[in-house]
Amino acid sequence: MSIAKYLRWKDEDGTYFRPVSLTGAALLNDRTLNKSTAFTEQERIDFDLVGLLPPMVQTFDAQLKRTYEGFLSEDSNISKYVFLRALQDRNETLFYALVSRHLDEMTPIIYTPTVGLACQEFSHRFQKTRGLYISPQNVSSIAQMAHHFSAKDIKIIVVTDSKAILGIGDQGVGGMGIPIGKLSLYTLGAGIHPASCLPIVLDVGTDNESLLNDPMYLGMPHRRMTGEAYDTFIATFVAQVKHAFPKAVLQWEDFSKSDAFNNLERYHETLPSFNDDIQGTGAVVLAGVIGANRIKNERISDQIYAIYGAGAGGVGVANQIHAGLVRDGLTPEQATDRIFILDSQGVVLTDRSNLDEFKRTYAKSRIQVTAWTDLERVNLESLLTEVPVTVLIGTSGIGQAFTETHVSLMLRHSDRPIIFPLSNPTTHSEAIPEDLYKWSSGQAIVATGSPYEPVTYKGVTHRVGQGNNVFIFPGVGLAAILSKVSIMDKDMFTTAAFELAQCLTDEQLANGSVYPEIHDLRTISFRIAKAVLEEMLEKDSSIDFLPENLDGYLAERMWEAEYMPYRRV
Repeated sequence: MSIAKYLRWKDEDGTYFRPVSLTGAALLNDRTLNKSTAFTEQERIDFDLVGLLPPMVQTFDAQLKRTYEGFLSEDSNISKYVFLRALQDRNETLFYALVSRHLDEMTPIIYTPTVGLACQEFSHRFQKTRGLYISPQNVSSIAQMAHHFSAKDIKIIVVTDSKAILGIGDQGVGGMGIPIGKLSLYTLGAGIHPASCLPIVLDVGTDNESLLNDPMYLGMPHRRMTGEAYDTFIATFVAQVKHAFPKAVLQWEDFSKSDAFNNLERYHETLPSFNDDIQGTGAVVLAGVIGANRIKNERISDQIYAIYGAGAGGVGVANQIHAGLVRDGLTPEQATDRIFILDSQGVVLTDRSNLDEFKRTYAKSRIQVTAWTDLERVNLESLLTEVPVTVLIGTSGIGQAFTETHVSLMLRHSDRPIIFPLSNPTTHSEAIPEDLYKWSSGQAIVATGSPYEPVTYKGVTHRVGQGNNVFIFPGVGLAAILSKVSIMDKDMFTTAAFELAQCLTDEQLANGSVYPEIHDLRTISFRIAKAVLEEMLEKDSSIDFLPENLDGYLAERMWEAEYMPYRRV
């Protein structure tokens, strides 16, 4: 992604270089331009760096070796996280090159699950500022703050109010770790230039008592803003973002379930935006279900679904599965009939007095369940006893919620039940893969939200696929940026899900895995971006942004983490 001062230029001999005006300490302190010990002797002279660096000029490979050794020397995941964040803050090119070479090892460090602990310890481990911290006191001044960035070059914004961080809840201003981590994955997966990425945390207070009582807490030490005041704040924020960053796609992240749906509904037509907890989660789960059905040699429309956990993620999963079923040939009504959602009160029924609006689509009539039980609350066991559920998805955050009894009931209806305990972190997972394979005699098709090691059961090794949203949002985000789309609709995510499922190899399917491996992230993101762009063109022939050589067009716009020769301007 070429922007502003980071443009590649070509001289009369056809040699690419990067024009740079910064010199001395200012250049070394620019995280996007800094090469550290890799500045050549001539560059050190040209940019007034002589004496500011050790005399030895290191190759890029030598830097990568040194930093990887440093990473390995750290003795805990949180110290590894701090190490990588410090590297990112001083030399982003080196950071991205290092992580891209060790994606399987480092993705769980820079994002889930380690980022959860980093958010909890944010105020005690604060290093260097990044992004924007928006409060009621400064929300009307975002346009003025934009001068700190090349505002028109900001292409993707990830914002959180930190109320529902992963499975650990309200983290106040510490939630900034989530936008920083997500945007790192945009760069790693889709090649979006780091200078085009802007993390934002909305500091509207916190209801976390430990933070309110912590003298080191860096956020506003008061209770969360709610009601009309909160709604007005969000409206002001959206208007300011639209004005200050006119080319940006906005990703909502880790809001409460009600605010997540409200914000998405109110503002998805105001600026190109989506909620990863709703649409990203939904798409990656749909992809896993499609992959599982490839293993079974069945169709997704052949299955009946139970989604255990009806928050933003759970209903987002239901919505995306519904879209997938319709694409697979069912009517909207038929698709709805095949989806059951459960919350803390059991199967969601229409006769509830306090029924959340976002759950209403999938609520079942009391008449449907009276033949099963006379209980006020229809629990998961009752549902599995009476309905031939073949796909069970956990988004509840309740550890060990799925039992051997549940699996046995599913085996009555399917030789190969599909069971996805997706809640993070691992302590909140509805079941562990080892148990699911044992309870199903190795027949369950399993995917999880957190990374797990392969499981060997009776001599057969199963690779446990991770339903990680990172497979979805970078490619969709890249497509949205390049197309300059005004509204990000459901079809973009449905297309992404079907394409992700096609990224599975025959070997992965044979091992029971329904997701590809994280080290293929860049290829996957490329394929998803291409598929989404092609569908846009198919739906609207008036779109003229797509060249004949779409592969080349995409490749040229995906930034590679490598040093360019610098010339002073």
